[in-house]
Amino acid sequence: MANQGARVREESEAIPEGRARSGHGRSRILIVVVGLGCLLVAGAWIAYGRQVRTQLQAKATPSAPAAQPSRPIPVVVAPVRTGDLNVYLTALGTITPLNTVTVKSRVDGELMRTHFTEGQVVHAGDLLAEIDPRPFQAQLTQAEGQLAREQANLANARLDLERYERLAKEEMIARQQFDTQQMTVRQAEASIKMNVGQIEAIKLQLLYCRITAPITGRVGLRLIDPGNVVKANDTAGLVVITQLEPIALVFSVPEDSLQPILRRFRSGGGKVPVDAFDREGRTKIATGTLVAIDNQIDPTTGTVRLKASYPNTDDVLYPNQFVNARVLIDVLHEAVLAPAEAIQRGPQGAYVYVVKPDKVVQMRRVQLGPTEGATVAVRSGVADGEALVVDGAEKVQDGARVDSTVRKTPTAGAPALPGAVTPPGAGAPPGAVTPRGPGAPNRVPRAPRPGA
Repeated sequence: MANQGARVREESEAIPEGRARSGHGRSRILIVVVGLGCLLVAGAWIAYGRQVRTQLQAKATPSAPAAQPSRPIPVVVAPVRTGDLNVYLTALGTITPLNTVTVKSRVDGELMRTHFTEGQVVHAGDLLAEIDPRPFQAQLTQAEGQLAREQANLANARLDLERYERLAKEEMIARQQFDTQQMTVRQAEASIKMNVGQIEAIKLQLLYCRITAPITGRVGLRLIDPGNVVKANDTAGLVVITQLEPIALVFSVPEDSLQPILRRFRSGGGKVPVDAFDREGRTKIATGTLVAIDNQIDPTTGTVRLKASYPNTDDVLYPNQFVNARVLIDVLHEAVLAPAEAIQRGPQGAYVYVVKPDKVVQMRRVQLGPTEGATVAVRSGVADGEALVVDGAEKVQDGARVDSTVRKTPTAGAPALPGAVTPPGAGAPPGAVTPRGPGAPNRVPRAPRPGA
């Protein structure tokens, strides 16, 4: 009994200790939960603050553009002017020499020596090369000996003919013998003619042993060296001579442009200027005149060939050189001229931005004429003296207020860069880009502003 009572007391003492331990564990869990809650609240507060700042910035952003239109937009303008405009037709052409000769040997023999320097300018009749003449000199001596023998035979035959003639008159010989002697004399005379012709042929071959320049021009690189045996049927030849002064330019133009060129050619007395520019169309190389127009149109390309002549005294043009030919076909007098940079293009056609005296931009549609370099002839839409936006057009629209700066313009009718001509009536379709010359950049078409 005593043992049972002691056990009961021990169990009663152990129960409070277990309760105390479970209480401490619950306190720790509560602390952890409270800490996590505080972290979540702090994170939510930070996120909310960022969201509020973003909304405030978004609300403040639209107010900036609202105040922007009140500020004038800086642009550069150029005035429209009235003047003369030269209308050119531009085409790609090739420099062609008037004469090109491949010098060849006309006899067979060894090439002894040459008397020219590669790249030298030679004149007609200058000695270029020599071929060994000794075989022909020997043939000439032999032919001259044959001729002397035939001449002696002819003299003897003539003496016999005189004797036979006297004997025939006295009827001392038969008539047939006299006639035979006459034929013998004639045969001797024919043989002499053959020998004379043979001698002349040999002398001509001796003359061909000295090769001379047939034309005046510049020699190219030597095609064969001294010491080689040349033949009359060689295709390569000894050297090529090209005439450079004067020289020609051959180019093709569309058949639609033929009539303006013909009118200019006939009205100007055949003196139609043709300028030659480099391949980029920026540098003027030479000035010549139109000398010939082909007599037919190529049906495969629809073009006709033209030829211009240039003095080329400074040797700036070389055979087979590609150049841009510019033919003056017309001159527009008192035309309304505008800078090419001011022309904008959209689906509805060409238009410009005109700055009115009150510094307000007005968009106007225009009808364009020929283009020459950086100058465009305007048929309608603008008037002389009006200011057009040439720089900053992408920032303006119809009705915008601008702060304009006037740009100095070139002389009327004087293109800044040589370029192709857009003939009247051949305007580009809506949205297309019209080329303004080999060196002028093409403006990218842009959609018109609202209200266009």
